[in-house]
Amino acid sequence: MPRPFLSARWRHLAIVTYAVDPARLAPFLPRGGALTLDTRDDLAVRGGPAGRAALLSLVAFEFLDTRVFGVRWPTMVNFPEINLRFYVRRGEQRGVMFLREIVPLAAIAFVARHVYGEPYVTAPVEATITHDDQSVRAEYALTWPGGESPHGHRRHVLRVEAHRSPSLPAPDSLDHWIKEHQWGFTADPRGGAWAYEVRHPVWRAYPNPAAEVAFGFGAVYGPAWVDLDSARPVSVVLAEGSDVSVFPRRRAD
Repeated sequence: MPRPFLSARWRHLAIVTYAVDPARLAPFLPRGGALTLDTRDDLAVRGGPAGRAALLSLVAFEFLDTRVFGVRWPTMVNFPEINLRFYVRRGEQRGVMFLREIVPLAAIAFVARHVYGEPYVTAPVEATITHDDQSVRAEYALTWPGGESPHGHRRHVLRVEAHRSPSLPAPDSLDHWIKEHQWGFTADPRGGAWAYEVRHPVWRAYPNPAAEVAFGFGAVYGPAWVDLDSARPVSVVLAEGSDVSVFPRRRAD
């Protein structure tokens, strides 16, 4: 059994998912054909297209008690992350790839870029988690360059609120499909891909989630995604999270 490269506790995962034309994500697949887009054709009942669609998720969560090869590094233990991911498969292995991952710590971004080849960048990200007798609320705020002045910044917010008492979604549900993936993949600039395994128990989800997405996709991820600023998501999930182990990467060719 290989030793995990990274272990942590991921908590309060807010996942807001949009249906998009597969042609928009195909250019991000690694060269060589090892990976294909993982698509669905049952999204019309959720406001998605009638045909086959790819899915793109804005994900924000707490990264807690982080350890690299079992060691807690000062200033790199607890932090939030916001990412934009899409869904792929290699044969029967289902996984995710990322368009961009944002953390507030430059050291974390540096390690992720150089060890895993992941598209991490650094910017201020804040997490505010509140609970009461009836509900749980997760709010993640990103401060990103933009606004009216040349050196201005804009605050982008993802907020998901749901009822207490999490439970396991049905294994054949879209919510389960979105939140449960055992593999992460990255493209190798020389061709082909890398794969790394992510292990955790099946996550429970909080019921009846509702999202407020005051997020400028075009500003943060590029003009090609500006239509998501006003798009209607096909799924909103607030997952409880758990301990997670991330294993060293290996070739996926």
